[in-house]
Amino acid sequence: MGNSDSAPPKRGTRRKEMQTRIVGPVARTLRAAGFLAVLSALIWPVQAGAIALAIDGWVGSGAGGLSVPAAAATVLIGGAIRAWLDFRAGGLAFDAADRTIARERDVLLRREARARSGDGSAAIAALIVQKLPMLHPWITRYYVAMVRVSVVPLVLLIVVFSISWIVGLVLLAAGPLIPIFMALIGIAAEKASRRQLAEIGTMNGMLMERLSALLDIRLLGASDRVTRDFERRADALRNQTMAVLRIAFLSSTVLELAAAIGVAMVAVFVGFTLLGEITYGTWGVPLTLGQGIFLLLLAPDYFNPLRDLAAAWHDRAAGLSVVAELEEADRADRIAFVGNGVPGQPLDGPIRVRVSGATVDLSGRVLALPDFDVSAGEAVALRGPSGAGKSTTLAAILGLVPLSAGQIDVCGRRLDADTADDWRSRLSVVPQKPHFADRSLRDYLTPRPDADVSIADALTLAQACPIVDRLPDGLETRLSESGGGVSGGEARRLMIARAVRMDGDLLLADEPTADLDPQTAAMVIDALKGLKAAGKTMLIATHDPALIAAMDRVVTVSPQNMDGETGA
Repeated sequence: MGNSDSAPPKRGTRRKEMQTRIVGPVARTLRAAGFLAVLSALIWPVQAGAIALAIDGWVGSGAGGLSVPAAAATVLIGGAIRAWLDFRAGGLAFDAADRTIARERDVLLRREARARSGDGSAAIAALIVQKLPMLHPWITRYYVAMVRVSVVPLVLLIVVFSISWIVGLVLLAAGPLIPIFMALIGIAAEKASRRQLAEIGTMNGMLMERLSALLDIRLLGASDRVTRDFERRADALRNQTMAVLRIAFLSSTVLELAAAIGVAMVAVFVGFTLLGEITYGTWGVPLTLGQGIFLLLLAPDYFNPLRDLAAAWHDRAAGLSVVAELEEADRADRIAFVGNGVPGQPLDGPIRVRVSGATVDLSGRVLALPDFDVSAGEAVALRGPSGAGKSTTLAAILGLVPLSAGQIDVCGRRLDADTADDWRSRLSVVPQKPHFADRSLRDYLTPRPDADVSIADALTLAQACPIVDRLPDGLETRLSESGGGVSGGEARRLMIARAVRMDGDLLLADEPTADLDPQTAAMVIDALKGLKAAGKTMLIATHDPALIAAMDRVVTVSPQNMDGETGA
């Protein structure tokens, strides 16, 4: 974010800076690819000259002509060289695109892992998996086409003008029509591409939300409604995709028409000149058959770089749409965690947490955390209404939210970048929302291979043995991401068993009985009591009176933030 002393850069400037950041590291490779593509294109006039001379010598008197074997050899050798040059140019361009996409994907993954933004995981996944590959045709086609169009048509115009000034003027007049139409249509193409990308992100977000709530949808009998919602979103995405295709077909038609008219006018001039109906247009000497064929062979190739650029212009439009999303992702407000996020050695010293004068800045909302301390063996409840900051307090103690003021001391040392990773090695965590990785339950319950507590003992302590016994494949069962296959209370007891296997000295739990019926909540509370009896230190955010009563003491979290606003 820009400071108050300087104006933020304009959108166009930011876009250019973003394009430079993306293409800059591979600019040399792209220039080499463009150079090889230009060399390949400039071999064609040599081949065309050989063909024209051979036909002229065969049909005419033969004076100054080229033998058919020599012309064939020239064409074949030139074709082989062109094929090799095109192969090398394509290889360089594709290598540049692959490196660019891999680099941007790595940047996104590392940044999202270190600092989360307001975008959901579905939007980030869509950007990484579906949208970033749209940079590939932009890089492989557009930049090479730009180099070719800046050199090849000019060279061909010089060659053509040296033979016939009329043909040169025809090509010179027809050629600029293509960039003009390309620019006009390109504006609409970029807007259509951005709408299509937005629809892709919306579709992915909707899919993630519905999959996470699949069991609730089935229980509520809302399957038909969800299906209709998907149909509407799919229709919207199809319409946006067809809009992009319509623009592509329209531009192709316009550009092909301009090229066809230019080639046709050259053919008409050459034909009538050779018939003797037109006696002007050359530099004082009659147009020969060989020259006429040579001009006819060069005319289509004059338009080829312009055609390639026109086709790549749509790739550019799609690429710029991705660049715009990357720019928005760069400018998004983020919350970085403390430390490096790598496994560390457990922090030395007796377990203790002390929070004093701590505040966090959550995208402009400065939230004051309560002052309290937790000593080894204590079971402390964080109590407060929803939105007061209980979860934020736990996140700050975990080092997942940096402080804007005050400090948190852990094991007698300040929680900062030097101690955060080692501190997290002494913690066990039970998050508010169940989350299971795509792996067997046995692997899920083994967060640390060297855990002292066995899976059986952890399940017993969490009162989760009956849950595993009821699953079709026992510990080899794979649950869905949100715990599909078990109830909410069962999922939380499995998370408690995993926390036991983490073997941390301090257990942090966020609303472990939220949204549970009294009987199921009682089972979760009994599991936590078992951990307390085993000597675990616990800090639990909750508004459940029964769970609060089971703790040693209570810390109240005020709903007032530093700006005087009430939490939601």
